[in-house]
Amino acid sequence: MAEYEANPAAVAYIRRLIDARQYVLDSDWGAVQPKAEEQNAFLERHSWQEYARWHLGLTVGAKDETKARYAFVCGDLRRVHRSGLIACVYRASEWRHKAVELAAHDLLQQLDEVSAR
Repeated sequence: MAEYEANPAAVAYIRRLIDARQYVLDSDWGAVQPKAEEQNAFLERHSWQEYARWHLGLTVGAKDETKARYAFVCGDLRRVHRSGLIACVYRASEWRHKAVELAAHDLLQQLDEVSAR
């Protein structure tokens, strides 16, 4: 089983998106999460740094600037999805990746607080 650490740059970026209200509250994560083709198209137009900030987890031991390095995507590469954060909390807690679980949980709480205003 891979080991993951939280991605501080992604957490900071997602926080900024939430504060700017760049989120979707109700979506089917299975339908909107970025597929491989969408990720490849994003990487053709953007840097690895921009790609990385959509992923709350970093795979320990994987090389930077490879898809294997980045895990736990929480948005559609344009906006944060509440369902994506929930999926990250669930998957990270299921496999006991505590740092990612807590980061996703904190972001979900922030999203719920901001969206309630």
